[in-house]
Amino acid sequence: MSVLKKSFLVLAIAAAALLPTLWPNPYYIHLMVVIGIYAILLLGLDIVVGYVGEVSLGHAALFGIGSYTAGVLHFQLGAPFLLAVPASILVTGLFGAVLALPALRVSGPYLAMVTLAFGTIIQILINEMDFLTNGPLGLSVRKPIWFGHQITGTDYYYIVLVALVVTLLVIQRILKSHLGRAFEALHDSPIASDCMGVSVYGYKVYAFVLSAGIAGLAGSLYTYSEEYISPSTYNFELTILFLLAVIMGGRKTRSGPILGAIIVVMLPNVLSDIDLFRQISIGIALITTAYSAYAVVTRIRSLKQVALPLAGTIALAVSGYLMENITEHRLTIFGAMILFVVYYLPNGIMGFLRSLVVKIRPQWVHRHVAILEQGDMQHVWSVPDRPVTSKGYLLEARNIVMQFGGLKALNEVNLQIVKGSVHGLIGPNGSGKSTTMNVLTGIYRPTSGEIEFNGKLITGATPSSIAGEGIARTFQNVQLFGEMTAIENVLVGLHHTYRHSLLDVVFQTPRCRKEKNSAEVRAASLLQFVGLADLANEEARNLPYGKQRLLEIARALALNPSLLLLDEPAAGLTAPDIKELITMIDKIRSHGITVILIEHHMDVVMSICDTVTVLDFGQKIAEGTPAAVQSDDKVIEAYLGGSAKEA
Repeated sequence: MSVLKKSFLVLAIAAAALLPTLWPNPYYIHLMVVIGIYAILLLGLDIVVGYVGEVSLGHAALFGIGSYTAGVLHFQLGAPFLLAVPASILVTGLFGAVLALPALRVSGPYLAMVTLAFGTIIQILINEMDFLTNGPLGLSVRKPIWFGHQITGTDYYYIVLVALVVTLLVIQRILKSHLGRAFEALHDSPIASDCMGVSVYGYKVYAFVLSAGIAGLAGSLYTYSEEYISPSTYNFELTILFLLAVIMGGRKTRSGPILGAIIVVMLPNVLSDIDLFRQISIGIALITTAYSAYAVVTRIRSLKQVALPLAGTIALAVSGYLMENITEHRLTIFGAMILFVVYYLPNGIMGFLRSLVVKIRPQWVHRHVAILEQGDMQHVWSVPDRPVTSKGYLLEARNIVMQFGGLKALNEVNLQIVKGSVHGLIGPNGSGKSTTMNVLTGIYRPTSGEIEFNGKLITGATPSSIAGEGIARTFQNVQLFGEMTAIENVLVGLHHTYRHSLLDVVFQTPRCRKEKNSAEVRAASLLQFVGLADLANEEARNLPYGKQRLLEIARALALNPSLLLLDEPAAGLTAPDIKELITMIDKIRSHGITVILIEHHMDVVMSICDTVTVLDFGQKIAEGTPAAVQSDDKVIEAYLGGSAKEA
């Protein structure tokens, strides 16, 4: 965290600590407590929604489980506050795992439906389990007594503030670590994540458990804040409110959930005071007018783009003076404001504000790059000396059949990859080349046949476990983590190098810092190797297509593979870049890495490959040296055509 950010955080905490003296009214203090509790929950929810990219409609239920765990422990057993709160975190985390294990077998709207059903079931159970929860009557809980002092509303505000600051610190450290990069990678490209050794299913469960534990903390704090809880509190409307708060505040930020909590807690109160509503609506209209004028003048937005939101905010301000009683219209106004933010600010309010500020990314990468010798990769990886089969093959695919319905994409295909070689795999479009890649890396499970790698059968293994064995790949259609920088993409490839635990991340232990620094050096060197050191801090989605191809190679090399599968790496490259690619592949081989190359540029295949296998309609029709394959009649007929004859 930069000095500027740390200074801002200290000032924000100091300002929050002064709020009870500025507004000593117990009602306002209670609102600030609720804002703090909601902010804690939303920070956890953002892990699932913002980083992993899954919609959870079960967090109101998890919030309720945390509340009732603390409530039941206090009401039934007289457990103290300092025991009830940690117990709530653990119990809710366990329920999060129970929810995630079956729910994450599906995704998208199906996941939302499963989590919604979970929320409904939990609410019914809380309502029906009278012997434990006291049913519809609810539970009464008193604030704790510490050292003979009864905790007051103001005292409790500071307890929640401390909990919020600690939660912020913990989540910041988690999301800026290899764990946070793993969560974010799942959102951008689950397939690439799996092939980088980041188990999609495992890390989604991990994210749900973390998020649930934080929801449990918020729920337990809510119990002592309200001093009374009932089943009706944790309903579907509360879940929707939480989701809207994350969306409105802005995902993938720490300030967004806090702002979202302020909005959803304060807005209903603002809409009950006509004078306050008029003042705020005028302020919003003035800000929108100023921004619209600036956007049109600087050509950031066209007049057509700003016309509707500008008219809407002005109409909102005018309506405040036309209405005598706002109570009858508060739900309509509330809904309209939410729709406005969701539609016009898809990245939330904080995301919008962040887009107005020039991003100054840290330049630590160049510090490490400067100490490296260009092209010297010996210190970056060391290919493990693993056993090969008795015939000297690093990989053998025997009688592979891949059938989709009635179509055989691969039909009895055999491959023998010699260790240390560059093995070309060519064929016309639809011949089964990419299907072969997907079978070898575990994305597809072959219908029949077996694959042996380093003397070990890997048939049917998951992509993440195959990556762990030492097989890395690039993709025909680029599969980068678009919202992450180039250096962060490579660091995901280095995920397997981290051995420290969650506790190491939270407490920033020496082992954590050492492994982090080592990974940064290696990532910087890999970017230097592919010629992207100057673009290390650029988001991957902003790179030219050819540079994205090179970044994929750097990320794959980060796995320290024995076998590298390159799926059309020359696509999108210029002629000079293709020459550099050939040199790069040769360098990769010189470090003991075996390469399987799918490529349509015949000059690349013929100049670099030791052996070439040709596929056509899912069958192997030829194999041999580049020269032998080029003159094969079957290859000429199926693929090379007249150009081969001329050659």
